Amino acid sequence: QVQLVESGGGVVQPGGSLRLSCEAFDLIYAYYVVGWYRQAAGKERELVATVTDGGGTNYEDSVKGRFTISRDHAKKTVYLQMNSLKVEDTAVYYCYAMHIVGRETYWGQGTQVTVSS
Repeated sequence: QVQLVESGGGVVQPGGSLRLSCEAFDLIYAYYVVGWYRQAAGKERELVATVTDGGGTNYEDSVKGRFTISRDHAKKTVYLQMNSLKVEDTAVYYCYAMHIVGRETYWGQGTQVTVSS
């Protein structure tokens, strides 16, 4: 049974940093694009960042230059390093994995990130 298990959320002050991790189980990792979405209260879920098996990355405009996505093939883990955090980054962050051909998609359970002074 495919599982995506997230960790690393929490509360941080504006300007601070957090690193999110998401480990995949029972997945042929190389066949999947992986990444992160987020959903703030009262808003739609939005794409934050993605990374392909070849290392190609894509970022939502508001996080460019502040967030870095990476993946470890051996550990089947995707990371999101978040620096210079802003109040507007507050959201539940979800990792996902999408098959590159079949497009079937799996989701993590979500982890709360709160940026507050």
